[in-house]
Amino acid sequence: MAHHGWGGRPPASDAEARQRIVDATARCVDRHGAAKTTLTDVANELGVTRQTVYRHFDRITDIIGEVAAQGAESFVDRLIAHLRGIGDPAEAVVEGMVFCVRTIPTEPRLSLLLQLTDSDAFGRGATTADVIAYGAQMLRRYPVDWEAAGVGADDLHGLAEIIMRLLTSLLQHPADPPRDEARLRALLTRWLAPALSAGPGRAVRPG
Repeated sequence: MAHHGWGGRPPASDAEARQRIVDATARCVDRHGAAKTTLTDVANELGVTRQTVYRHFDRITDIIGEVAAQGAESFVDRLIAHLRGIGDPAEAVVEGMVFCVRTIPTEPRLSLLLQLTDSDAFGRGATTADVIAYGAQMLRRYPVDWEAAGVGADDLHGLAEIIMRLLTSLLQHPADPPRDEARLRALLTRWLAPALSAGPGRAVRPG
């Protein structure tokens, strides 16, 4: 690990170096936007060479992806806190989607998810197996007894895929004129909630 630059405070470990690169990238993105942030910008922000950054990340998109991922972790914690006390599966899913549509576009690190196109949650990779599995893991944190609602472990992956696809569309192609929260909630309650309101044993399953 290089001991030059770094504002006179070289990192004590590779893990610290990577985190400082991620933090510097976040600052660059705040100033320039994700599309205009380059690896040179990040290196200059840290006072190191491009090669030093390359020792830890192969591409600028990899660093921006990590910025987005760390923002997503904090976001999910806040989402789960927002849903506390909502045990009905239909209400929890609808309210969770309303929260996502309201929150993601207003926060820089979350908005990165909309701009990434290689492998991240709200770009073209939104239906990949890894992202769907992440969505299912997130659903397991909801304050919902999924088994009692007739939604098994395999069903959660299907539900996660539907949510990711729908959320991608709502975020990338908002309604014109825009819907307020009440109208979005009404739309989702009318067309999405019924699939989760059937109760145990009544869900339609593929043959």
